[in-house]
Amino acid sequence: MNLLVARFAIVAVMALSVVGLPAAPQLQQPMPATLDLKTAVSFALENNFAIREARERIRQQAGVEIQVRAREIPNVSASGNYTDNTKEISQYAPPTSNTWDISLQARQVLFAGGGVTASIKGARLTREAAELELEGIINTQLLAVRTQFYTVLLAKEKITVQEENVHLLEKQLQDAQNRFNAGSTSNFDVLRAQVALANGQPPLIQARNDYRIAIEQLRQVLGFVTPTAGVDVARVPELVGSLAVGGQVKIELADALEAAHTKRPELQQLARIEQAGEQNIKAVRAGSLPEFDLVGGYLWTRNPYAGTWNDNLHGWTAGVQAQWNIFDGRATAGRVVQARSQLEQAKLSLAETTLAVDVQVRQAYSSLVEAWELVQASAKTIDQAQEALRLANVRYGVGTATQLDVLTSQVALTEARLNELQAGYGYNVALATLRQAMGQADEFVTS
Repeated sequence: MNLLVARFAIVAVMALSVVGLPAAPQLQQPMPATLDLKTAVSFALENNFAIREARERIRQQAGVEIQVRAREIPNVSASGNYTDNTKEISQYAPPTSNTWDISLQARQVLFAGGGVTASIKGARLTREAAELELEGIINTQLLAVRTQFYTVLLAKEKITVQEENVHLLEKQLQDAQNRFNAGSTSNFDVLRAQVALANGQPPLIQARNDYRIAIEQLRQVLGFVTPTAGVDVARVPELVGSLAVGGQVKIELADALEAAHTKRPELQQLARIEQAGEQNIKAVRAGSLPEFDLVGGYLWTRNPYAGTWNDNLHGWTAGVQAQWNIFDGRATAGRVVQARSQLEQAKLSLAETTLAVDVQVRQAYSSLVEAWELVQASAKTIDQAQEALRLANVRYGVGTATQLDVLTSQVALTEARLNELQAGYGYNVALATLRQAMGQADEFVTS
């Protein structure tokens, strides 16, 4: 009896654990007025739809595990029957024309060829695989959050660069106009400055649109659903952050590959699926073995030979039931073949994914090396482009350089600034991508 109570307690705890899993939030918190990367990551953890769906799959698999464990503990059932016969039938029945019986029965599997144990282990491994799937999805989605957050910062900084470029072109136009009014230059310089200013407007317009689109893409990966009523649908949060690279992060390729093999949730998930496949073969094979159940209960029935309705017979019943499918038309053999094939597919999937992870790590590592080299190269170019523009303006002022030299230097400076932003963006994204490929959780995720 104590063992029975303990088993029921275990199942109750499992049921409560399923109910206690985090569900999708019913009321979404509003987007803050300012949004930094840490806040974005925290928001995505609770609201990203892929993450929420993965959590629900864990809840589903936990329910499957409880269902499978039901064969391990006693099953209790109750049944009842009432019969009332007509007079014509009653002459062939016992003396009374109506009977009733109520039974309460408990059944416990004693031996099932190891199928119950294997099924329980398989269900547990499948649940663990679902948990690892969630971990992998979190890593992937938070990488997407980081990448898109950096994309918004990049688009925002590009607007600043293009605005500065337009501002300098306006100054150059004003300077050319003043020179023309003073008679020191021709109208051609004014016309060329006007053309340069006009050509500077489309990149600024495009940069502003890129920023708006990047904000919407960030909203999507965060899982933020904009209400359609009662709010300003055009309002966007002010993003706080920088693309500046503080210094090179040293990661060796061999260490990255080793970390990926041991930490990548996808590989651990497939390993659990492979182990569950092995247990599934054992469970299927058990179908060809006999099953023994311990059956016991209590029965109440009316005494058909008694004269009163309340006179009944009752007592305990106990016994052992056995069932053995001696020949099932090779149905079990067919299920074993299927289970073995599923196991082999799981092994092939693990090997294929391991190769894909290796390639992903190598590509991410190569991209990080390239990104750092671009960061170093772009940092030097900015200083050189600024000095070149300064000298062009000085020479143009004393008449030793043309307006074309100034405009060319301005274009070069704008390009250098954009290259610096792109290099910082590329390095931050490449570093985050390599860490995700190595199986590392986002630095803002606390275990």
